Amino acid sequence: MSGLPMSLAEAGRLIAARKVSPVELADIALEKAERRNPDLHAFIRLTPEVARAQAQAAEARQMQGGLLGPLDGIPIGHKDIYETAGIPTTGHSRILEHHVPARDAATVRAWGGGGAVMVGKTATHEFAWGGPSFDLPWPPARNPWDTTRFTGGSSTGSAAALAAGIVLGATGSDTGGSIRGPAGLCGLAGIKPTFGLCSRVGILPLAYSLDTAGPLAWTTEDCALLLQTMAGHDREDPSSADRPAPDLLIGLSGGVKGLRIGVIRHFHERDIVASAAVRTGVDHLADVLRAEGATVRDVTLPPLMDFNAVGWVILMSEALAVHEPWLRARFNEYGEFLRERLALASLVSATDYIQAQRRRRELTAAVTAAMADCDLLLTAAQVGEAPVIETVGKFASLEAPGLTIPFNLTGQPAMTVCTGFGEGGLPVGAQIIGRPFEDALVLRAGHAFERATSWRAKRAE
Repeated sequence: MSGLPMSLAEAGRLIAARKVSPVELADIALEKAERRNPDLHAFIRLTPEVARAQAQAAEARQMQGGLLGPLDGIPIGHKDIYETAGIPTTGHSRILEHHVPARDAATVRAWGGGGAVMVGKTATHEFAWGGPSFDLPWPPARNPWDTTRFTGGSSTGSAAALAAGIVLGATGSDTGGSIRGPAGLCGLAGIKPTFGLCSRVGILPLAYSLDTAGPLAWTTEDCALLLQTMAGHDREDPSSADRPAPDLLIGLSGGVKGLRIGVIRHFHERDIVASAAVRTGVDHLADVLRAEGATVRDVTLPPLMDFNAVGWVILMSEALAVHEPWLRARFNEYGEFLRERLALASLVSATDYIQAQRRRRELTAAVTAAMADCDLLLTAAQVGEAPVIETVGKFASLEAPGLTIPFNLTGQPAMTVCTGFGEGGLPVGAQIIGRPFEDALVLRAGHAFERATSWRAKRAE
């Protein structure tokens, strides 16, 4: 085998049928990581010894007929804000350059318990906010479709490693769009689950009331397999929902016939005007789901700028609360981008934060009302194709409204799927949004779209 299978699900089937060895997959992934990482900077740190040991254990289970599940023997990467016992977890920051955790994050334990093979720790923005920065101990990740381009933030290395076919699954985190944005710019599937569905224990925080853990992968089916393994109540996490973990796989192929879908067209056509390819991609997603049996109509929400103003006041305030002690003692050790974003956050008052939380409840109520007769919502995932990385400014996220942060505020499940390619052959994506804890329905719609289209056959390799 010259390269990894296209999808995690396909690799899992091959492993189960003993047509491919987990050790062979690990060797392919590590060889490709060594070869591509000097250009992509997808990984802060490769873990070949760990990967080979885990792959050998998976192969032994394979030979004994005792595989642990669909992740057993699958090469994956962990965003370097997910703590890994005995392996540095840096947050891509000089502040934690030598931080070695004593135990794994909950998701690292869950995926490891399912037999996943860790190829390495993937690049991020500094503490999942400060990037793309060029003054940190490690350079920012680059987009495999065009290495002069941005991967989105902040699950940057995870997205790059997946788009390049180095791994078949990766962890991400999403506070304002940091799973869905990179998925859009890198042509992937990525889901921000319902807030509280997945434990955040052992993940370096950014904003406590917005942070959400989730997976990125090549397909929606792969995301479902990964999310199934990481979802569930964790009593160590105060934000964890105390409810049974959902079965995300049983209805995955159920299609969308009879579903009612609303398109938030004003978000990407008027509130901010997305590129032609992005707008065409949203229409394409809507048309395919309509052809598959869904009813599709436009819906109106409050202006996108309202969601962004509220979201950024909350994110900045909570990020400052996390970092203020280090910021006072080690200000100049932060990279310029995060240092100045946190300094700006210090100008936000307690009154601003309280008013933003009040308005957050109003915006959430407006979305809930709009979904009274809609099962799902659609809108763009990004404004345009991936920009040249050096052109992304330190306050870029504040200069124009983003399309993803509304659903961090509401806590709803939202995922990005690839809807085609635009200028320069760069991918574009759209979001599918569901009601809280209806993650399975979001995944079902994404899977229906991918089965009806051919976009998953083209890879940046």
